[in-house]
Amino acid sequence: MVPLSVLDLSPIVQGGTPGQSLRASRELAHAAERLGYRRYWLAEHHNMTGIASAATAVALAYAGEGTSTIRLGAGGVMLPNHAPLIIAEQFGTLEAVFPGRVDLGVGRAPGTDQLTARALRRNLAGSVDEFPQDVLELLAFLRDPAPGQAIRAVPGSGSNVPVWILGSSLFGAQLAAALGLPFAFASHFAPQMVDQASAIYRAEFAPSEYLAKPHLMLGLNLVAADTDEEARILFTSLQQAFINLHRGQPGPLPPPIEDYESLAGTLAPGGPLSKAVVGGPETVRRGLADFIARHRPDEIIVTAQIYDQAKRIRSLEIAAGVRDALAPAA
Repeated sequence: MVPLSVLDLSPIVQGGTPGQSLRASRELAHAAERLGYRRYWLAEHHNMTGIASAATAVALAYAGEGTSTIRLGAGGVMLPNHAPLIIAEQFGTLEAVFPGRVDLGVGRAPGTDQLTARALRRNLAGSVDEFPQDVLELLAFLRDPAPGQAIRAVPGSGSNVPVWILGSSLFGAQLAAALGLPFAFASHFAPQMVDQASAIYRAEFAPSEYLAKPHLMLGLNLVAADTDEEARILFTSLQQAFINLHRGQPGPLPPPIEDYESLAGTLAPGGPLSKAVVGGPETVRRGLADFIARHRPDEIIVTAQIYDQAKRIRSLEIAAGVRDALAPAA
């Protein structure tokens, strides 16, 4: 069976606080480990009143507390917002605390609006056009230091934290292939180019010191519940959030509504949520099997913006059961 991982945005729900969200994320990481998920990743966003993971490395350290086996990572750090040395130090620190368990996914989007991006960087001199060079600089800080190297990331130098390229377009696929790095495509919100990006990554991949063959991970919105009806209702929180974001009114994650038919337009073919798998165990089994058969990922990273924390964990439990049921017999 294709391994499953977890992507968390540490959602702030309506009526909730960032502290509650971060404690819920820590609980989710523990649950993901218990259920046999391979990785637990957090995503960097800024000036988003519905997302608590802006300080991604700090949030990862907190979420990872008490776990012992699951890999912890960024899905991802938006590298144009930061000096590569700072990120090497942050994730080198995480590697020192959680040895052999840290991933670093990097993307070239700002993870916010342009005004906030300027506030983050003080200027926009570090642009997305410099992303490939920033990745190379980051890799250099994380590998074993060269003789006479004047600047080292401490911690970080020699940690060899695995770096992933994240993308929602063809650019990331091409860069990951050229550098011989693992690639994670954001098909959970940008499904239109998943087939083309996957094909380019696999066809153009150049073996490297980091990876001998391509490793493709795809994002998937997966909301599971004990019945199809309950899952469709739970999914309306994310549907409402996407509508609000499209209207330029992002905010905390809204509670679910029972009238899910009124939100059916968010599932239009080619739309951002069109590949979502939503339903009870049997529906999820079919949806997950179909997704794997069509796209042939090496790994899937599932995400579920569910208002109720207990139901969010229950969704992971059901998905893990489906994963195990789909696994070939030994």
